[in-house]
Amino acid sequence: MHHKSATIELRPIVQLLKDENDEQASYYIPSYQRGYRWNQIQVRQLLDDIWEFIQASDGRPRSSFYCLQPLVVKKQPDGSYEVVDGQQRLTTIHIILSRLSAMMTMLEKTTFQIRYETRDDEFLRNIDIDRGDENADFHHMVEAWRAVDGWVNQHGAPHALKLLQHLLADEEIGHNVKVIWYELTAQDDAVAAFTRLNVGKIPLTESELIRALFLRKAGKEGTTSQLHIAYQWDRIEQRLQHNPFWFFLQNSGARTNRIGLVFDLVAQTWQDKDNDDHAAFSYFSTALFERGADAVWKEVNSTFLALEEWFEDRHLYHVIGFLLHNSDRNEREIGNLLQKSRTMSKQAFRSSLRERIFNSLFDTLPPVNSESIAEIVRDQCDAVQYRHAVKVKKLLLFFNIATLLANEKSNIRFQFDSFKNEKWDMEHIRSVSDQRPNSAVDRMRWLEDCRVFLATATDDQAKQLIKQIEKYLQSTNVKPNDGTFEKIDGKLLAYFEESREGGGNALSNLTLLDSRTNRSYKNAVFAVKRKILLERDQAGTYVPLCTRNVFLKCYSDTVANVIFWREEDARDYFDAICNTLTSFLVPVEAV
Repeated sequence: MHHKSATIELRPIVQLLKDENDEQASYYIPSYQRGYRWNQIQVRQLLDDIWEFIQASDGRPRSSFYCLQPLVVKKQPDGSYEVVDGQQRLTTIHIILSRLSAMMTMLEKTTFQIRYETRDDEFLRNIDIDRGDENADFHHMVEAWRAVDGWVNQHGAPHALKLLQHLLADEEIGHNVKVIWYELTAQDDAVAAFTRLNVGKIPLTESELIRALFLRKAGKEGTTSQLHIAYQWDRIEQRLQHNPFWFFLQNSGARTNRIGLVFDLVAQTWQDKDNDDHAAFSYFSTALFERGADAVWKEVNSTFLALEEWFEDRHLYHVIGFLLHNSDRNEREIGNLLQKSRTMSKQAFRSSLRERIFNSLFDTLPPVNSESIAEIVRDQCDAVQYRHAVKVKKLLLFFNIATLLANEKSNIRFQFDSFKNEKWDMEHIRSVSDQRPNSAVDRMRWLEDCRVFLATATDDQAKQLIKQIEKYLQSTNVKPNDGTFEKIDGKLLAYFEESREGGGNALSNLTLLDSRTNRSYKNAVFAVKRKILLERDQAGTYVPLCTRNVFLKCYSDTVANVIFWREEDARDYFDAICNTLTSFLVPVEAV
């Protein structure tokens, strides 16, 4: 036996006023619902949002509307509707209409009725502000009334009438206010549905609402169409749950239903999201009605396939992944890139991406001449300092990406998912002068790190240093300012061929490192940093390729000793950064 499925549609507010028999509609609030709890701020915000929509409606199609959150109901035998979710919004609409009752009469309209299983119905029909202190329900209803009254008095009767006209406009008039009407079936358990909704197990996310629209529409077009969409829907959801794919596209995993990203891209609703949480639902509701489920779904699937193609293409994965990581408005950026990819040849699209990256790194478009590109890269890299945090992180990140792309035969990919789920610092490769350990705890930790490293050395100097460190660590009468620590510190720096002048704050002395590893070794000498980092790398901590290469001294032309970081090492590292970036940024035709 097949049961009727839940109904989901967009309903203008005016349709909430009457039932199927053209009688006053009645809504029933059961005992499991909490009381009315909206405050004045929430009510005024709703009125302001609707008014803002009205003011912007003149230049929009008649079919545009303001969308409220879902109203989940179940029809009762007497024709009334049990409100499972959405009573706060429904009650607020009732209070607005009640305050404008004189204008309602002029428009020959009457509001709907709200009944309560365990509370007084009469108060809502005739709000008495003097009774607001009797209980919490009355208090909040009075506060809502005052908010509406204040808004009407502030804006004046003509604006209030205009608001009411739009609030109650039908489909023919347009520019109206609608609710997402979600009607349960007779077989559905209203209490169970309420519980699931309110504990977050089955939130009515926009994606779930759109799914219901698609499957209902597809079902009317044929079983095959419905099954086809359901199968592909599940595949898309599963693919987007794959974190390497998701974090290539997005900078966080915040979405409950990741397929919502695809819907937003198809609907191009990112510009409306600030004012309308269900802008995509509104788009698909109209599109499905006008074009049918198969045609609209084809657009959804083709959008997803384009994203998947980017991910599978190693070059596009890295380049687009970098641009998306550095974008403040991620969805808009993806939408713009999708549009370009559909209107350009593959070669032209890739060239445009290279130009975007150049502009992102150096705030200018690239010159045609390859020598000029090389000069800009070197000059800009030479100018950045530790204090230019945003730019330095961009340069170091893309240095990692360009290094991977330089080897066309490699299948190694930059791990955007690991990278985005960590907090990253700029780390000095060689210690800087203003970070000498000063507190007793920091001094002892620094000396202990040196001792552990020196324990692997076999030379006499290392053995002597270990003895001095252990004596200091075990001493109970060392005075903070007696110079003992400074003497040992000087000997250690001389052993490691470092100084408290350090390597400075230039790009040649900076690399990317996760903040946990960075904090673990403070301002240790290069040798200690190297040891700790390689241990973490071997233990599975994600270390970007170029950071690992730095501490392995892969960029140095000559490696006299792997535990020291000299000026010539810094110069070789800087040259590697500039040459790698230049090689990527010079267009093929300019080579």
